[in-house]
Amino acid sequence: MFVNRLSISSWSLHRCLGPLRWTVWDQTSRTQSTNIQEQPELFSLLDLPSDAASRGLSYLELCHFHFPSREDDYLKKLRSSFADAGIAFHTLLIDYGDISSPDPVRRESDIAYLKGWMETAALAGAAAVRIVAGEQPAGDSEAIRRSANALLELSHYGTPLGVKVVTENFRDLTSTVDSWRNLLAETGNEVSTIVDFGNLAKKEKEAGIVFGTPLAHSFHAKPEYGDDGSINAESLRQLLRLAGAGNADAPVSLIFDRDGDMWEGIERIKSVVLSV
Repeated sequence: MFVNRLSISSWSLHRCLGPLRWTVWDQTSRTQSTNIQEQPELFSLLDLPSDAASRGLSYLELCHFHFPSREDDYLKKLRSSFADAGIAFHTLLIDYGDISSPDPVRRESDIAYLKGWMETAALAGAAAVRIVAGEQPAGDSEAIRRSANALLELSHYGTPLGVKVVTENFRDLTSTVDSWRNLLAETGNEVSTIVDFGNLAKKEKEAGIVFGTPLAHSFHAKPEYGDDGSINAESLRQLLRLAGAGNADAPVSLIFDRDGDMWEGIERIKSVVLSV
């Protein structure tokens, strides 16, 4: 069912790709700043497309904090690395921003910052960017309205760039299915979504997947694990069956975030996905 739809997020290799460059809001300067978390570089981001293709993957999603440079020359090299490997740059995941903030300075600054990353995505050849819906509490109707308006603004900005805007059930504002549903409805369902299995509360997992699947840009297949570190394979298969029944096209990103060899962990998830 998923053999030609396999993907990973670069988060699944976050201990291997060099320093993580986290974007944070500096309340004193009232602008974005960067915190660097040192990590070993076992291989470069430019190597990842060919490595992923050699492992049977057809798509990649890259986190913004893995980019060592945003210079034009580097982005052109990254774009070429995807073309040479024959693999799709499906999504640039921007892991920063509170477009739902009631603070107009913060909100407008974040929107401008995100537009800059959308331009980066276009140069690098990404089909889409994932925008965090917001960090305000789930169910806050005014925050949902602010977020939806910002998502639509960003979506319209992306059209001439050739970059689609999607969001995700990620962070506080979309942490419940009801709040996630209300946000997407507020956009007129113009904005699609990543469906992350691991970000759904246990009691809402199946309902969340049933809801999100028709609007899915991609699925993040993040399994549950037993005390011995083994994957709860049947639970993951059930979620994948629900996803596959409602969407025959969206890629499935294999999300590994445990200790141990990261490629080995990805391969274990892959084997379960391919068994569906």
